[in-house]
Amino acid sequence: MAVEELQSIIKRCQILEEQDFKEEDFGLFQLAGQRCIEEGHIDQLLEIIQNEKNKVIIKNMGWNLIGPVVRCLLCKDKEDAKRKVCFLIFDLLVKLCNPKELLLGLLELIEEPSGKQISQSILLLLQPLQTVIQKVHNKAYSIGLALSTLWNQLSLLPVPYSKEQIQMDDYGLCQCCKALIEFTKPFVEEVIDNKENSLENEKLKDELLKFCFKSLKCPLLTAQFLEQSEEGGNDPFRYFASEIIGFLSAIGHPFPKMIFNHGRKKRTWNYLEFEEEEDKQLADSMASLAYLVFVQGIRIDQLPMVLSPLYLLQFNMGHIEVFLQRTEESVISKGLELLENSLLRIEDSSLLYQYLEIKSFLTVPQGLVKVMTLCPIETLRKKSLAMLQLYINKLDSQGKYTLFRCLLNTSNHSGVEAFIIQNIKNQIDMSLKRTHNNKWFTGPQLVSLLDLVLFLPEGAETDLLQNSDRIMASLNLLRYLVIKDNENDNQTGLWTELGNIENNFLKPLHIGLNMSKAHYEAEIKNSQEAQKSKDLCSITVGGEEIPNMPPEMQLKVLHSALFTFDLIESVLARVEELIEIKTKSTSEENIGIK
Repeated sequence: MAVEELQSIIKRCQILEEQDFKEEDFGLFQLAGQRCIEEGHIDQLLEIIQNEKNKVIIKNMGWNLIGPVVRCLLCKDKEDAKRKVCFLIFDLLVKLCNPKELLLGLLELIEEPSGKQISQSILLLLQPLQTVIQKVHNKAYSIGLALSTLWNQLSLLPVPYSKEQIQMDDYGLCQCCKALIEFTKPFVEEVIDNKENSLENEKLKDELLKFCFKSLKCPLLTAQFLEQSEEGGNDPFRYFASEIIGFLSAIGHPFPKMIFNHGRKKRTWNYLEFEEEEDKQLADSMASLAYLVFVQGIRIDQLPMVLSPLYLLQFNMGHIEVFLQRTEESVISKGLELLENSLLRIEDSSLLYQYLEIKSFLTVPQGLVKVMTLCPIETLRKKSLAMLQLYINKLDSQGKYTLFRCLLNTSNHSGVEAFIIQNIKNQIDMSLKRTHNNKWFTGPQLVSLLDLVLFLPEGAETDLLQNSDRIMASLNLLRYLVIKDNENDNQTGLWTELGNIENNFLKPLHIGLNMSKAHYEAEIKNSQEAQKSKDLCSITVGGEEIPNMPPEMQLKVLHSALFTFDLIESVLARVEELIEIKTKSTSEENIGIK
């Protein structure tokens, strides 16, 4: 029945001119053709399309059959023989139909699927799409539309993370990346071969450049790369990245020029559209490019070998900042790898303090602090801590001093502040062991820094439990200074500032400890009473109310807090004992001299 209907429509249209075809004819043709496929009359449909007399009709109306034919090809339930016939029909339609209408039809089919069907559709339609684009007149626009549609669909696919996921390629992203390179190559070669630099050729370059930038952002920004020792040349993302970077050079945008010009006031691109995108869209793409080149070593042989390590660090810091602002594990990890790669090229203590006047040289360590304190992934927190220490090691003395002041003022985290205070102690120790004192960690400059360390933010009312890491680090630093610096030498300036330290730190700490211990002892008493009555109750620890929990658990928490206070009190007592011994000894020496 469906075949007869289709033949009837064709018979009526055969006597008409192209311009006389009605919209109704298109709809009836599509409906009858679709029913032929659904009812299994595929061989008869092939004969109709192959008939030379129907050539004009197929040219104008055949594109309407693309959807039903493609859906038939994607249906795995179809018999192999029927699928083979469908492929023949598909090839004929691509060959005979109006390329403009066919292009739009194919792109609609690419946009339709979701999930795992996205890659199946793309892999089926890429080759026909390439053939159709070669036939259209406005090629640059068509390529841009096709690449944009393909990228939008691929960006919906999850990026495989582990080696096993990459090998399994469940969603077909890796296959699609390889196929997309083959799809794009002829158009890149066309740009290379066209020596006239016509407007159409420039527009084609423009569209290819946009596609390369988008690809650097997705999937390459989040993609993981196999270790080169185990990939055996089969890493799909490394291949994709290498080809994309190669495309950039081929269309007249060699990546060394691009990445070193990025962020400068000088225009990088020929078209205003790219200027507007730089701050918003290109930051991720350029950071991804820097990672691919400097960490993965992709096409790194194209870089000039005369670039100094300090120049490369300065160049990469902006990209590292972009990585650390993201929340994805793989992206943060890349930022840390790029930072490590850049810092390891530099000698310790060789990074001059003036570099901290560049915004990214302060925002990167602050970004590391955020990862250390907020990231839920332990490996990234530990890596960030190691990178912050490496960064500190590379700064000169004034740079270290400046960074310490900055982080003490901005970190708002007791553990981070304790880490900085330990670094300050290390720098003081190195200064005291040198023949010539380092002015940044001795004398007046150190006193100014100690003002940020040896004090309680809210005086006696400071939450000692929440600030315990910082307080312990401060006490240990003070104990070290008292032991290492004699009052008569006073290299650190400690002894002239001792009165202020006692008033701003030691005395308030004594009062705070007494208040805190009294509070927690009262809470323990309440919890013990609740345990007798076997009721649930809530308590306040570190300024925050703990949710209802069994009294046994509450007692553990409270005793742990008391243990922390006892530890602080023990170190505080030892510090005060050392101060008393040192001051008494110095007084006796002075009396003896007189």
